[in-house]
Amino acid sequence: MTDGFMGPPWQMDWRLDALAVLEALPAHAQEMVYAVRAELVTVKDPYFRGIETDANLPDGMTVEPALSSRPKGARILFFDHGNGWLTYTFVPRVEDPQIVVEQVFWQEADPATGLPAEE
Repeated sequence: MTDGFMGPPWQMDWRLDALAVLEALPAHAQEMVYAVRAELVTVKDPYFRGIETDANLPDGMTVEPALSSRPKGARILFFDHGNGWLTYTFVPRVEDPQIVVEQVFWQEADPATGLPAEE
């Protein structure tokens, strides 16, 4: 145990339904989610507060608040140029801060347009 607030790497916990979605994704989509996870657990501020704070994320990833009225609430990290997202909250406890993944979604892009494939 430390005397002050712990920093990265953060612990990450998954809701069971989000973990089930992750495990059902194709292998290449799972790799994208693992890249998202690697970014989240090592970032200094999981809230991504301020202007252009997500500028250091890899190409195709962006973060925004789920609700602008809740600046310390859930965040959505888009990946694969918006074809997928991961919704998470950050629990900033002093002894054991962690990121909780609430939802994972991914839809394969249409190779011709780069947009999500229509069903």
